[in-house]
Amino acid sequence: MTETSRPTPATLWFVAIIVFIDMAGFGLIVPVLPSLITGMGDYSIAEAATIGGWLLFTFAVMQFFFAPVIGGLSDRFGRRPILLFTTGALCIDYALMALAPTLAWLFLGRAIAGVMGGTWAAANSCVADISSRETRGRNFGIMGAAGGSGFVIGPGIGGFLGEYGDRMPFVAACILCFITVVLGFFLLKETLPQQKRRSFSILRANPLGSLIVMSKFPLVIGMIAVIFLLQLAAQTEMSVWSYYGSLKFDWGPREIGLSVTLWGLLFAIVQGGLVGPVQKRLGEVRTVFISLLFGIPTYLMFAYAPNQWWMVAGIVVGAATALAFPVMQSMMSARISDDAQGELQGAIASAVSLTSIVGPVMMAMTFEHFADDTGLYFPGAPFLLSCGLLIIAIGAFVFAVKRYYGPPPHADDLA
Repeated sequence: MTETSRPTPATLWFVAIIVFIDMAGFGLIVPVLPSLITGMGDYSIAEAATIGGWLLFTFAVMQFFFAPVIGGLSDRFGRRPILLFTTGALCIDYALMALAPTLAWLFLGRAIAGVMGGTWAAANSCVADISSRETRGRNFGIMGAAGGSGFVIGPGIGGFLGEYGDRMPFVAACILCFITVVLGFFLLKETLPQQKRRSFSILRANPLGSLIVMSKFPLVIGMIAVIFLLQLAAQTEMSVWSYYGSLKFDWGPREIGLSVTLWGLLFAIVQGGLVGPVQKRLGEVRTVFISLLFGIPTYLMFAYAPNQWWMVAGIVVGAATALAFPVMQSMMSARISDDAQGELQGAIASAVSLTSIVGPVMMAMTFEHFADDTGLYFPGAPFLLSCGLLIIAIGAFVFAVKRYYGPPPHADDLA
């Protein structure tokens, strides 16, 4: 089955499974990277951390450049073949990393994974294809919940499998991807009809080209700017969370793992179950605005936390910020033509990837500067920086909404 004009709700859930496996596969390998890297040479843990950072950088750079390409190709050839191809390529990539004899092979594997990480763009394009205006926010929330669940479950499974060897998580990720491709070949339906496809242009299928095209839609480019700032602020959780907890509260792997799991579970619950009802009750603009506001006390609680229970409370409060991203996706998707949904999702993915390139270095350097023995000692400084970025994001959202917001254009106007 390669084409259908009436995708069923099962299509949404199968695409959610693809996103879940994509994120779980990425998380599976995280617990074993330190021992895997140190086992490939005479590297200390500190050196392994630096090498691991460059592996993350390699992944993020490749995703930044290739997410618009994957999104553009899905607008040309349809979502189904692109999703199956990228997931199949990830299967081969994990097999390569399971057999990697040197660090150079690991870097090659991360580069390939970054290229194929554009799956996110094609998957979210499927959501846009099959969603109505009323269900779009809820469905994007389901995608976010699927990714968050994979992020939570993946490292736990990877840690368990790592007890049986550093390469076992890569084997498991390979098997997961293979099963997904086989099932997808028989079960995944195409969501983009032939008459709604457009030609592929490399001039548009790159981060700059995609953003230039999106700039023709002022509200859309404004929301992308807000997402960039929001995700850049969130890099504190990605980059310095474990170091901050270890330094200030003497956290070990158990406490760090539990805190990350709590983050992921609450985000999955909020995005999977609350986006639709809250958006229906408050409207999309109020939902995003209120959600972003919750981030201010969250980062302040983290920055000034006198004990670890303030960190837990901050996580609970911060879960409300999970509403913003899928609702903004819904707002943007409603204003883009059917044949450019992949291009939109590619532009969003590139913006998010860019924060993964810039953010870790910026946040880590801020933490190092204020956590050493010289000058002002305030290890919570990265969270204050994130709070400032979030306030700018709120201002950018208010500006974009006041100046450009209106009801989505009629379908004929989007063509």
